[in-house]
Amino acid sequence: MTEPTHDEAHGGALGTRLNWLRAAVLGANDGIVSTAGLVVGVAGATDSRTALLTAGLAGLLAGSMSMAAGEYVSVSTQRDSEKAALAMERRELREQPELELEELTGLLRQRGLSQEVAREAAEQLTARDALRAHARVELGIDPDQLTNPWHAAWASFLAFTVGALLPLLAIVLPPAAWRLPVTVVCVLAALVLTGWSSARLGAADPRRAVLRNVAGGALAMGVTYVAGTLLGAAGG
Repeated sequence: MTEPTHDEAHGGALGTRLNWLRAAVLGANDGIVSTAGLVVGVAGATDSRTALLTAGLAGLLAGSMSMAAGEYVSVSTQRDSEKAALAMERRELREQPELELEELTGLLRQRGLSQEVAREAAEQLTARDALRAHARVELGIDPDQLTNPWHAAWASFLAFTVGALLPLLAIVLPPAAWRLPVTVVCVLAALVLTGWSSARLGAADPRRAVLRNVAGGALAMGVTYVAGTLLGAAGG
């Protein structure tokens, strides 16, 4: 067994980039649906452009900050767990190297290598970089590519903001009579795009993903619009 080849490393990096891209698409989708539901609900209660802009901006800022904070906490927890696992592995390698060599040999045998080949590969990997070998084979962690929580937080913040801007601009820019239909059309078209993109990046069926996405967005806008209309009528 040897270190990953250039193609394998490139494939791993590509997989990581695709995961980040898919997360960005899903973050933008969240921004579209949540902001669209908010501004359409407000539009059901009032046609004031100021009220719509205020509600939309408040939803955009609250949503993007919430997404960023949640992603930061989640990734920080994952990173702390990975660091703790690496620290424990480093201590075990220092205190009981023979047992760790046997453990690595066993893990390589589970991957289909014979006892002789697994033992030789484990010895070579241990001599080259024992911690890296155990991190990759035993823990499934690349010590050089631990996720940065700040990168994840900023990515979520930007993705949600980009998605939220579409319904916000669609509801405040057109004349009052066109606001609702323009917003609905723009939002549904965007949901088709994000549903298709997330499905393609995840190697899933785009038709089902698009249908679920559009149905969920339409339902969210319909419910909030009815609620806004009822509240507006009651307040009037």
